[in-house]
Amino acid sequence: MAEFTHIKDDKAYMVDVTQKTDVNRLAVAAGKIYLREETMKAIREGTVVKGNVLATARVAAIQGVKRTSDLIPMCHPLPIGGVSVDFEDIADENCIEATCTVKTYGKTGVEMEALTGVSIALLTIWDMVKSAEKDEHGQYPVTGIEDIHVVRKEKN
Repeated sequence: MAEFTHIKDDKAYMVDVTQKTDVNRLAVAAGKIYLREETMKAIREGTVVKGNVLATARVAAIQGVKRTSDLIPMCHPLPIGGVSVDFEDIADENCIEATCTVKTYGKTGVEMEALTGVSIALLTIWDMVKSAEKDEHGQYPVTGIEDIHVVRKEKN
């Protein structure tokens, strides 16, 4: 098994990347949120009381990407060159898939930023629609955030 780079002698360290070469880097992450059919319809029709769900989630994801190093202790602050956030309405599954693509020119990758962007997008969708998700017992029978993962990572 590879040696841990962030822990030595039970002490946490941030990996020193100063000698690494700057290169173009890209990471793509994705994840899904499952919702009730009625909630999906409200999102599609733009009738959610809190406003435009996907536009708000897109802005939140971009903010999350830019703040990743503030949230995850060993992440290096990176100059974010570009962020795109896309949503796919998967009607037959009653879910929305969020995809976040992050680009930088730097010494370390941006997969944590892409994963954070997707997570924040999905959490924002949840925040915007949670009142519509409750059943008659005050439970959330369908809602779930799942399968957040790195789709692709590149450097050149």
